[in-house]
Amino acid sequence: MKRIVLVRHGESQWNKENRFTGWTNVDLSENGIQEALTAGKLLKDEGFAFDMAYTSYLKRAIKTLNNVLDSLDQDWIPVSKSWRLNEKHYGSLQGLNKSETAAKYGDEQVLLWRRSFDIAPNPLEAQDSNSPLQDARYKDVPVQYLPLTESLKDAIARVMPLWECEIFPQLKTNDNILVVAHGNSLRGIVKHLKNISDEDITGLNIPTAVPYVFEFNDNLELVKDYYLGDQDEIRKKQEAVAKQGKK
Repeated sequence: MKRIVLVRHGESQWNKENRFTGWTNVDLSENGIQEALTAGKLLKDEGFAFDMAYTSYLKRAIKTLNNVLDSLDQDWIPVSKSWRLNEKHYGSLQGLNKSETAAKYGDEQVLLWRRSFDIAPNPLEAQDSNSPLQDARYKDVPVQYLPLTESLKDAIARVMPLWECEIFPQLKTNDNILVVAHGNSLRGIVKHLKNISDEDITGLNIPTAVPYVFEFNDNLELVKDYYLGDQDEIRKKQEAVAKQGKK
């Protein structure tokens, strides 16, 4: 049996404030740090031993991974960081409160911006201080790949080359891989793995810092997937994510 475990970062400061975050480099809240430590302990209790890990360029994911590995006492394993695992870029919505935005534009419009497959918010200006074009961490990324806004479709197109060419092929020689990233970059991976339709992906909400396990046979065919932890609590966290964009 081979396994890939997906973990969305713990609660960030802007999750706590119910703001669109995207590529903004927001830190974890105190609760988010505890969520990450708890996720690591849960994985340790279940006997997970990882061969390698992947994360994004954003500190909320990096710090979640660090805390998970610390709880596991596996902070010595190889870690690869990639901008391709960043959250979906929310364009001009970044920094805005989701409920206030829903009050202004309506729940349905905000749901489309947050969860639809191919509708992107209005873009940032290239010279905006929050633009990835102005951020040193992306200086080695070709300009044409740096988004000023994204739909989920765009984010998946960004994530898939890393997934198909680097992460998933690692299962040929490794048994357990950990990926700590973001709600939408992980939604793209789950959509791919479970063949979820463009319409049904709207209903997929990934809770913060809950290990999502995908098991594969020796032919790298998906056998089953499941969340670790109290299932009632996980459902409550999923429902809370779904409600974030309502006025």
